[in-house]
Amino acid sequence: MENKTLLNFMKERQELNKLIMKYADINIKRIFAVDSKTYTDGVISAKVKELIGLVASFVLMCDDCVKYHLIQCRKHNVTDEELTEALSIGLLIGGSITIPHLRRAFKDWDNLKKRNKDEVIL
Repeated sequence: MENKTLLNFMKERQELNKLIMKYADINIKRIFAVDSKTYTDGVISAKVKELIGLVASFVLMCDDCVKYHLIQCRKHNVTDEELTEALSIGLLIGGSITIPHLRRAFKDWDNLKKRNKDEVIL
């Protein structure tokens, strides 16, 4: 993902989340709240939780979710080696059908690393 595309993704995600909240009922708001709380530090660190979220999203082949978790992994100082190990688990579980998503994930990661972590805000 080029840096411009990354910025577009982040901006669109924020705008669409605002739109969702405009219409959200209590059930949608609860799911969003649980989602936010789940990825905070607990017994398992937020960093590890983001890697878990990344692998789950990767296996489910949700490119938007993979992008989001890659951004969060970058914020949590995930190393290239940690990312590679996590995605290898996803590849093992998901099989060869996930290879196109693996390509995009590493392309996105490479582009994220070109940005200052402080610029990557969601």
